[in-house]
Amino acid sequence: MDSEIRKRLRWIQLYKETGNAGTVCLRCGISRPTLRKWLCRFEMNGIDGLKDESRKPKSSPLKKVTTEKENLILEIRNERRLGHRRISTELKRLHNISLSLATIHKVLKKNNVPYLQKRRKNRKKVNRYNRPVPGDRVQIDVCKIAPGFYQYTAVDDCSRYLVVALFKRRTATNSIRFLEQVVEEMPFAVQRIQTDRGSEFFAEKFQKCLMDFAIKFRPIKPASPHLNGKVERVQRTVLDEFYATVDIKGPELEAKLAEWQHYYNWHRSHSSLHGKTPIDIVCELIPLTPYTDEISEQYEITNERIQEQNYKHDLRLKKLKRSL
Repeated sequence: MDSEIRKRLRWIQLYKETGNAGTVCLRCGISRPTLRKWLCRFEMNGIDGLKDESRKPKSSPLKKVTTEKENLILEIRNERRLGHRRISTELKRLHNISLSLATIHKVLKKNNVPYLQKRRKNRKKVNRYNRPVPGDRVQIDVCKIAPGFYQYTAVDDCSRYLVVALFKRRTATNSIRFLEQVVEEMPFAVQRIQTDRGSEFFAEKFQKCLMDFAIKFRPIKPASPHLNGKVERVQRTVLDEFYATVDIKGPELEAKLAEWQHYYNWHRSHSSLHGKTPIDIVCELIPLTPYTDEISEQYEITNERIQEQNYKHDLRLKKLKRSL
């Protein structure tokens, strides 16, 4: 028999011999509630009632992770192969459930869910940068979603503010339509557009449209998608978080895409922005962000020219212009 159980049994035996709770408490150095508690347990369960019971609550109404939430976390991880950060955003967007990254990590660890991939050793150091104000540089790219579905994507380098649209083809006309949408929807003036060297961006009418909006055209070098890294990453995000949850042939695809875009800009926190949303950054930098009139006044159309898609030819033209 355990020493603690023997001690409690002596208290009860002494009480039954004397019949005086005060005398027992003075001799044994215990309080009346303590004596009363063990006496009640002994009368109900005998010797077993004198054993220590678990102090774990029998029910936890405020427990964060229920079995249902745990199953949702595991379902998203197994079916969509998302990390704990994206699982957190998807739980909030699709099920209105807010869980911390630490809580989701505990659930995955509890169920022995392996990591998605091994961490790369000796990873090459990358020089990351952000433009100082919203609109200073906006990266644009086109991604093929399915036959007859091309997504135009524009993301602001500073705030990560996003604009997306679907078109049936990647053409100069659709590029102009998307540019007009970007200028209209972004809550700040656009100063520069950065694209790859796709033919839809090097059409003369598209570049003239940029000049009409007083926007500078800054295409990247060939075979250097890392220079357009922010728009490349956000396109991966759209594929993983949006298209994985919708029917691409559904009639309300564009409406759902617009709804997801609003969520991305106004509610989805970004680790690259230290947990803030794109609209938070836009609002913080309002005093430093130039207005459209200021940009138009500083824009010198004589410094701009129609650029060639062939990079080598374009470099020759640039040198020729400088020599004149």
